[in-house]
Amino acid sequence: MQRIHVVAAVIYGNSNQILIARRAAHLHQGGLWEFPGGKLEANESPYQGLVRELTEELDIRVTSATPFIQVSHDYTDKQVLLDVWQVTAFVGQARGAEGQECKWVPVSDLLSQSSNYQFPEANTPILEKLASTRPQSPA
Repeated sequence: MQRIHVVAAVIYGNSNQILIARRAAHLHQGGLWEFPGGKLEANESPYQGLVRELTEELDIRVTSATPFIQVSHDYTDKQVLLDVWQVTAFVGQARGAEGQECKWVPVSDLLSQSSNYQFPEANTPILEKLASTRPQSPA
């Protein structure tokens, strides 16, 4: 099974909020929440893929992003490498440009034991790192 290289973004907004998106029901892990992003194209760097994906998915232009964490995860039917970036500045109003539901959520709501937001298993290390790091302020 070939590992799929995916870029994802922890996008910081005002008041210590992070943007999350709900995966379409017909996709792998459909209906769960995720950090926006998508598959890298051939010969594309992770940063280039991040900028392209966030433009396509959210209609924003990234102006400040730094690497956050890499996660390798094996599902029973798929293997993924998540290349996760922190996005602290962008131009535009983030919206679900592909029809997906998007929501600004306080970090504390994502990390709460009683969180209403279910994420794919591969996102667990991202949430754990968010819990252990100091929130970034938007640039």
